[in-house]
Amino acid sequence: MNAHAMSPVLVGRAGELAELSDALAAAPGAVLVGGDAGLGKTRLIREFARSVEGRANVLVGGCLELGSDGLPFAPFTTVLRDLVRDIGIDGVADLVPRGDTGELARLLPEFGEPETDAASGEERARLFEVVLTLLERLAERGPVVLVIEDAHWADRSTRDLLAFLVRNLGTGPVLIVLTYRTDELHRAHPLRQLLAGLERLERVHRTELGKLTRADVSALVTELIGQTPQPGVVERIEARSEGNPLFIEALLCDDGGLVCELPESLRDLLLAGVQRLPEETQDVLRDASGGSTGIEHALLAAVSGLDDATLTRVLRPAVAANVLVVDGDGYAFRHALIREAVHDDLLPGEHTRLHTRYAEALENDPSLVPAGRLWVELSYHWKQAHNSTWALVASWRAAGEARKALAYAECLAMLERVLQLWDRVPDAPERTGASYVKVMMDAATAAEMAGEYDRGIKLATAAVKEIEAADGERDTEGWAMLLVLRAKMRYQMARPGFIEDLRATVRALPADPPTVLRARALSMLGNYVRVTTEIGAARDAGRESLAIARRLGDPVAEAEALITLFCADMHYEGDAEVAEVEAAADRAGNHPVLLRYYVIKSHFLEGAGRHAEAAAVAARGKELAREHGVARTQGTFLCINQAEPLVSLGRWDEAMAVMNHALEQDPAITTRTSLHVLSGWVALARGDLPTAKARLATSREIERLETEWLKTQDYFATLWLEANLALAEGRPHAALDAVRPVLARGGMPDDARYAWPVLIAGAAACAELGGSAAGDLRRIEERAAGLRSSGPLQRAQGLMFAAELARARGVLDTAAWEETAAAWEKLGNPYYRARSLFRLAEAMLAGGDHDAAASTLGAAADLAEELGARPLAENIADLRRRTRAPRRGDAAAPLGLTPREYEVLRLVAEGRSNRDIAEALFISVKTASVHVSNILGKLAVGSRGEAAATAHRLALFAAPKDPPVWS
Repeated sequence: MNAHAMSPVLVGRAGELAELSDALAAAPGAVLVGGDAGLGKTRLIREFARSVEGRANVLVGGCLELGSDGLPFAPFTTVLRDLVRDIGIDGVADLVPRGDTGELARLLPEFGEPETDAASGEERARLFEVVLTLLERLAERGPVVLVIEDAHWADRSTRDLLAFLVRNLGTGPVLIVLTYRTDELHRAHPLRQLLAGLERLERVHRTELGKLTRADVSALVTELIGQTPQPGVVERIEARSEGNPLFIEALLCDDGGLVCELPESLRDLLLAGVQRLPEETQDVLRDASGGSTGIEHALLAAVSGLDDATLTRVLRPAVAANVLVVDGDGYAFRHALIREAVHDDLLPGEHTRLHTRYAEALENDPSLVPAGRLWVELSYHWKQAHNSTWALVASWRAAGEARKALAYAECLAMLERVLQLWDRVPDAPERTGASYVKVMMDAATAAEMAGEYDRGIKLATAAVKEIEAADGERDTEGWAMLLVLRAKMRYQMARPGFIEDLRATVRALPADPPTVLRARALSMLGNYVRVTTEIGAARDAGRESLAIARRLGDPVAEAEALITLFCADMHYEGDAEVAEVEAAADRAGNHPVLLRYYVIKSHFLEGAGRHAEAAAVAARGKELAREHGVARTQGTFLCINQAEPLVSLGRWDEAMAVMNHALEQDPAITTRTSLHVLSGWVALARGDLPTAKARLATSREIERLETEWLKTQDYFATLWLEANLALAEGRPHAALDAVRPVLARGGMPDDARYAWPVLIAGAAACAELGGSAAGDLRRIEERAAGLRSSGPLQRAQGLMFAAELARARGVLDTAAWEETAAAWEKLGNPYYRARSLFRLAEAMLAGGDHDAAASTLGAAADLAEELGARPLAENIADLRRRTRAPRRGDAAAPLGLTPREYEVLRLVAEGRSNRDIAEALFISVKTASVHVSNILGKLAVGSRGEAAATAHRLALFAAPKDPPVWS
């Protein structure tokens, strides 16, 4: 291979390079660059970085492969280290909130020690927020390009952080570029899910490098050999390389021809360039292959046993031949495939001895690798060397480091390796200072923190069985902690058994003397059991939890118990109970408790019809979440409680902005369900039925969970949207199908708050169907009679239901609709006030009061127009048109008809009887008959059928209007 095997010019990638440049100009955003091994992803990135030099700050980090395990946050550690070299520790501190780099210490020891050793979802969220803020503030100085290479090797924590950054980029010029091998992405590869999720975001673009064309191959060969290739060379190289630039480089000889003996396999092809190097260089390359794609010079010197000068001399041919490239303070194989081929070519004994030398070198001098990598690398090398004892010890230490870095998935992987090796190491407890059960407990905890609930449940179950099977006195507290942990994970997955786990925990823990663990288990039990009809059990658990917390003087447990009690028996009259919870949350001084308080207070205020207060409280809660670095986790849940009152107040654009932002964070399924239902309702009220349908389809995900554990607000709200969508499409039977499950599920928590809207939709459906729905109407009325309403919002809902119930029975009750409209006006809900005014006008017209009806319809029209509630506005306009009495000076309608006769002819053309016409136009049957007679005379026809045929022939009327939207 010649000494200039890499082309100085990028060939065949002008389109991809332009795409990256355009993405930077349009930043913020992300580009996902895929391609098979050897197609030039790294070369493309280098050329792009060169092209923007001086215009953008390019930060590059690569994912490392250590066997089957990635290194936690490896690319971000590299980026931080390079940033520190460029602007110093103080320069980085200037870019983070309050100059506090404590969280960054989890990624890079140069920043000192983390603020706390606590390992929690909140600490992890705070770390993610700090990294995001760092990038955004750096972008204030100029565009930033963050490149993460080889994402197919990314560990779970790196993938999570990448997803977080891409989803939460602000408005600054930050471009994130990911490269990955498409040929590595087997069906179950974890990167697939990340790519699919990111690709759905508007500002993310995905591109894949293809093979070079014949013209590109010719250009590349010309650049590589510095002259026009001999005839036939390009065709032969293209056929063998299939347009892969790496293979093209490997196939070329120094003289511009093909290698004399063309290898039959890719491995041989990749090794061909290595095998042409001096033997001593090949020996060192074999040593280098035991590391990762990149290896520090000092580490390679220690492993090879060569001094600096000798190592430099021996490696120079490999660098000259472009097998190795200089990478910072070390080297990297030009392509990972070359390293893999060299490593796979080792004999079994060589493989074991090489990894033993690596492990021993690192143990003798830990500074040979960057801090944070030592124990992961030792775990890998001792495992590869088949030394179970030291692999176990290193894996245990690596798990601790991963936990400290909040890399829970990687912590779990290391702990599972410890468990795998446990039986091979007789003195494992002494080596780790932990029991087998303790390791399983730690692994189950890491699984819960990583969101690996299925694995966590299995680990917790195995640990429970180990404790139960142990001889001697049982570790009751450890057993109880495992059951609480398993209950949390089962609840998250909506799997049965979480209530039983918590009840078993409470039974096992002594009531006297009580413990904080018992108090918290009781509080969790009360919180979980309240989603069932066992409200009494929830109250009992909450009361006992509160008593224990106060006896022990634990303010956090006390606040949690008070919140559980408040939620178990929530009513919407007065503020005394919520004030007590607020005082307890303030005393606890614990921000997770405070956030939970903001959730329940905003929920309470909205349920009480105090919409403006509810929106303000939720907004304050979101600000608290932001201050504590959990804006994109707990903060997204508070978005529901902010958006719902904004919808009630008619501030729909604001509400949609809040919900769309929350949905971009990929929240939990129940949070997504609430957001989709609420945004679907807004779409429906605006007349956007396709979007409403799409939102409903997504919200139905919750119905695939165990229905026994569905939360009322999610389940009933989904059915409510389904019923209203069916009404909007003119399918009242389907609307009743959606209502029926609510009729069968009484006694749920917050039953009245979420049942009333569904029952109102059910009564409206019965009104459309008339007498054929009498049985359903009776069951709906019986269900409503059993509701225990509380607060002005539910009273307004009850009034509306009563008015709709009367309408379903053929009675348009003016007083009922007037009272309903006044109730909604008092609550500040313009949409339901407009709906009630519309029905009030119908009742007024039925009573013959046309002037009052006209005034009422005018007020309703103004509200609907201001809201942008198009279907309601159209229904109001249609009613105004249909009920308008002819006045002096009205222009004549076509064919010499009066405006009123024209309206009657339209109904005749629809096949309506005189009675139908009278009901539609709020006139008597006799008056309708007179109008029909006049029409027949003016059209010179002898029957209603001929009159209808004339109207159709002349195309006097548009197609019948869509059915009204009632939501």
